[in-house]
Amino acid sequence: MIPQLVRHPPRTGRPVEPRNLYRSFTRVARSAGLRVIRLHDARHGTATLLTAAGGAPRVVMEIPGHSQISTIMDVYTHVVQDTQHEAMSRMDRLLRKRRPGRR
Repeated sequence: MIPQLVRHPPRTGRPVEPRNLYRSFTRVARSAGLRVIRLHDARHGTATLLTAAGGAPRVVMEIPGHSQISTIMDVYTHVVQDTQHEAMSRMDRLLRKRRPGRR
């Protein structure tokens, strides 16, 4: 939602005032019953969750508005590695269930 506000300025065509953007963000967060956080943290959280969900790097880059795919690859690589480790652990558990007594 936030990138939409930034990319599509109000009808005046002028850039969005950061203070007004943050006010809108806090109003939406409070009305949704969420804790108010910094916009930067929301951006980082969005990219982290999209990466963990297996989002394509280009898509993960575009949604929070990063300008370079290398940002996603450098900053969020740990998320991919954690997700891969978790997937392999799940596969291991699944295979152990199917072949009792074998290790």
